[in-house]
Amino acid sequence: MVHNISSGNSIVNQFIAELRDAEIQKDSLRFRYTLERLGGIFAYEISRELAYETREVVTQLGIANVPMLIDYPVLATILRAGLPFHQGFLNYFDKSGNAFISAFRRHHKDGTFTVSMEYASVTEIEDKVVILCDTMLASGSSMSLAYRELLSHGKPKHTHIVAAVASVEGIDYIRKNLPQQDITLWVAAIDDEMTAQSYIVPGLGDAGDLAYGKKF
Repeated sequence: MVHNISSGNSIVNQFIAELRDAEIQKDSLRFRYTLERLGGIFAYEISRELAYETREVVTQLGIANVPMLIDYPVLATILRAGLPFHQGFLNYFDKSGNAFISAFRRHHKDGTFTVSMEYASVTEIEDKVVILCDTMLASGSSMSLAYRELLSHGKPKHTHIVAAVASVEGIDYIRKNLPQQDITLWVAAIDDEMTAQSYIVPGLGDAGDLAYGKKF
């Protein structure tokens, strides 16, 4: 169910290191672009799991038989931190339909918080392969709510859930609360700890703030 694409030595590890680096994070443009490039790598990896058919392509000198996608996946993301990550997928799956879901943490005076859904714009997903991405998979509750919001608009054929950095607890939450036969989880780093406020440690901080500025 879980693919960790940083399990071997590759440029993915370099990108994750740059996303984590507090000094590099001061450059929000570089932070967003690194997320975008990482999304492109995930897009390539997931593309190998999709369905293809051989089609004839006419060149200037003849005909080439080329395996081509039967159907492009739907690309879905959670606002706002997921936007640059999402763009990396869209650069490769350029004919894909898109879905955007707004989820946010509502903090309470006792230090706890709940995750609330505010808005969703969803294209046709019935019997489609869906790629649902967000930069961080912390507690797993936002991703779970986003997935269930998608289900209210149709039943995907299969859903690939993607996070740049995930916590062990978040992965366990997805395993326990979402149907494993319908889900494949992709990550580029898995961290062991979380704070009481559900921030991943060592993680990389608040990805939305790093990409777009601090919110108030």
